[in-house]
Amino acid sequence: MSFTTPPRPFDVTALFPQLAPLARTATRLHPRPGSPTVHDSSVGGPFLWPAGEPWPYCEEPHDSGAALTINSPDDVRLERRVLAAAAERIRLDPGGPPRTPGEQETLDRIRAGRPWFDGPIPLVPVAQLYARGIPFPRPSDADLLQVLWCPFDHEMAHPKTALFWRSSATVTDVLDAPPEPPIVQDGWYLPEPCLLSPEQVTEFPHPRELAKELRDQLEDMSRWAAIDPARYNAYAYDPGELYLTNLSTAPGWKTGGLTCWSTGDPVDLACPECGTEAVPLLTIASNEWDGGSVTWIAEDDRPHQAPPPLGDRHGNYTLINITGGNNLQLHVCPTSPYHPHFELLP
Repeated sequence: MSFTTPPRPFDVTALFPQLAPLARTATRLHPRPGSPTVHDSSVGGPFLWPAGEPWPYCEEPHDSGAALTINSPDDVRLERRVLAAAAERIRLDPGGPPRTPGEQETLDRIRAGRPWFDGPIPLVPVAQLYARGIPFPRPSDADLLQVLWCPFDHEMAHPKTALFWRSSATVTDVLDAPPEPPIVQDGWYLPEPCLLSPEQVTEFPHPRELAKELRDQLEDMSRWAAIDPARYNAYAYDPGELYLTNLSTAPGWKTGGLTCWSTGDPVDLACPECGTEAVPLLTIASNEWDGGSVTWIAEDDRPHQAPPPLGDRHGNYTLINITGGNNLQLHVCPTSPYHPHFELLP
């Protein structure tokens, strides 16, 4: 299934021509539950991983008190299935019991937790992207990007992340059963398998990346006078909100585009080796969209008008509550992507 983002509610470059040369193209990924294979671009799907190449592990210590309950990946998946089945039954019969005795027994057992495991943790597959359908910074001889992470918090409550670029044509013997971590901190870090529907959109810089003069103009109500007030008020309470949530950077999973500075001021993202400005590689989002970015809802989602939640222990399918519900972004040096300088930005 393909997804189409509606045109922006206003042509911001007609009001502010200075923004036109600052535009960049991003590719929204629109992950949705599916059954990807190793030959598909996916979130949480199987990887085209060479059978003779060791699977990466996290060797760093992990905090046994990071979560109230420790579960295995199978626990998380079973809990999701139970809760999804209960939710569907309630949808069909709102007056029925929220859970059957068997479902409650299963949930109680899962939520009792598992013993702590103290040792190296296999990394979890997060995203596999083929360049044939999704553009991303890459070496000239690579057409495949694989992103993995440790399913435990590390610095700044972010996962420890590993990136691999490879040529898919060179992988002739595929690893059948990658190792799984015996425990995970939470289901947040265990993506449900999703297929992708890439779509290119145009983005403009976050307001804090703009020169002060242009920022002041964007905040000046009189500069937006050409827009009918009724239409304007339907999208925002003030010019800053209108530009930030509806006209600058797209929400959700994406490659490329511009940096989403959801908290704090922009920081220097220059590559420490060559000084080149690092560019966004992959944005991992807590939601496809939220109540403040409704103009980004894909046309195919509009009949539902509810943000497709991207996965938690309540039966959803990719990630939630990353750094408190914000985005996690990987940046890479465009001149030497085999040696990534990536930043995890809340």
